[in-house]
Amino acid sequence: MEIENQSVSKEDYEEPKCLLNMNQDFSPIPLRRVLEKYDSYVENDEFDAAKRHLIYWIAEAEAGNDTSGKLAIMNELIGLFRMSGNETEGLQAIEEALSFLAANDFEDTVIMGTTYINAATGYKAFGKANEAIVLYRQAKAIYETKLESHDGRLGGLYNNMALTLSELEEYSEAKELYHKAIEVMKKQQNGALEQAITYLNIADLIAAQTGIEEGAKEIEDNLMQAMELLNSEALPRNGYYAYVCDKCAPVFGYYGYFMIERELKRRVADIKSSR
Repeated sequence: MEIENQSVSKEDYEEPKCLLNMNQDFSPIPLRRVLEKYDSYVENDEFDAAKRHLIYWIAEAEAGNDTSGKLAIMNELIGLFRMSGNETEGLQAIEEALSFLAANDFEDTVIMGTTYINAATGYKAFGKANEAIVLYRQAKAIYETKLESHDGRLGGLYNNMALTLSELEEYSEAKELYHKAIEVMKKQQNGALEQAITYLNIADLIAAQTGIEEGAKEIEDNLMQAMELLNSEALPRNGYYAYVCDKCAPVFGYYGYFMIERELKRRVADIKSSR
């Protein structure tokens, strides 16, 4: 399972503006409000409206010579097409974002790393794992240089990169990155949810590498680690908790832990009914 934490952050879009803007009229878009409105469309599954919203603000950013703002919106557009399964437009959005990076002065910035991650995650979703891993490696080099070792964005990168490595049967490197992701997420507020996801990903890695029967004990250990984290009383029982439980439940069912699967689905239903 992917960790959904590679949206453009405040630190990304507040990086220094492209120097190419210095001698041009510069009118930045209201990026925080743009992203908040986009999030509201996505939360309500209004993908067509979200697409129109992002395309409008890409044009506004371009008109105002706001290169950082434009790249931030292009990143969100990649994620939108990935979520909606729109491969044709998704691959086009990836190529446009990468071309925009190459044509502007974003060299070795955090937003460049974030764009590589979003492009890589899109490539993987559309069946292009070999293309994805190249970009993940470039993002890793930037993030490990620019971010503190405890930054949660590194945890998301390590987890999602490991998923691609597992698909490419690079199991040793993938497992190493999963454990690095867990160590990062231990330092995050409510990071237990992301840790649980990663433990389930390790269980899937073991099953792929050794087979379910041969790896049964190690698979069980990782599943129980995940469930212990999901049971943490410190976690707020909110919408994100429900989202993670909904993602995790079928994994437990796949390995025969049907009571846990039912319990997680019950928690999801209880949270949704209380809204």
